[in-house]
Amino acid sequence: MADNQRVVLISGCSDGGTGAALAKEFHAHGFLVYATARNVSKMASLSSLGIKTLELNIGSEDSIARCVKDVPHLDILINNAGGSYTMPVSDLSIAEAKKLFDTNLWGHVAVTQAFLPLLMKSRNAMIVNHTSVGAGMAIPFQAAYNASKAAMAMFSDTMRLELVSFGIKVVQMRTGGVKTNIISNTQAKESMIPADSIWSPARDLVNKALTLEWAESQGISPEQWAREVVADLTRPAPAPMVRRGSSAWVAAIASMLPTGWLDSMSKKLCGLDKIEVVIRTNRSS
Repeated sequence: MADNQRVVLISGCSDGGTGAALAKEFHAHGFLVYATARNVSKMASLSSLGIKTLELNIGSEDSIARCVKDVPHLDILINNAGGSYTMPVSDLSIAEAKKLFDTNLWGHVAVTQAFLPLLMKSRNAMIVNHTSVGAGMAIPFQAAYNASKAAMAMFSDTMRLELVSFGIKVVQMRTGGVKTNIISNTQAKESMIPADSIWSPARDLVNKALTLEWAESQGISPEQWAREVVADLTRPAPAPMVRRGSSAWVAAIASMLPTGWLDSMSKKLCGLDKIEVVIRTNRSS
């Protein structure tokens, strides 16, 4: 490593995701990149480029500790790993929701704590926390996911205030639509409402909404998103919040609209407007 080469570690870098795209873009910018994932074999496209790949399961204290030992120096930590879970609040599994929070919140906090000693040795340290436009916008059937991202957003803002005294910048990466494998991963879980769900009269429409099929046509490519994000993060003074991805700024502006307008927008986005017609018709019959 050259004396002036900056080092970045990114969690959640399996091929096809935002982490892999970030790793490639930082690598192209001359950074020493540590790309991490639970399964190293899923980062083949990165290792073929000469990017260092490490195992990191952010839900395992042992895995985190082993990863720290393999990184002698660190300037930028990007908490990118994440999961998804779609289900109406009335039917969601509390156990599954807790697992999601472990991944989208507590795992990142644990990784941050573990790498803080290294970051404090850097002269230009930064922590980047990947949240979502959903952190500030209610989207039907995504309560657990959006709430986990909202919680991470608050942790990120608080970390930004606390760590400035130690010379560490904290940036929240609030992402909009990006065409990654998170949708196919969600669809692979075959999320469906239970037989006794209060949503049963509109079962087919609700199950379709749970697959996030409506989001498949949304978003920019991971490569475009990564180029824009890395450009933001490598500025002399990065903004405390980076908004990239399809509709990222639209969501920010929409959050300031009257509640009724925002509700209508969210319902149409996932098809709840049509589902409501079925439910109300059934209830009145």
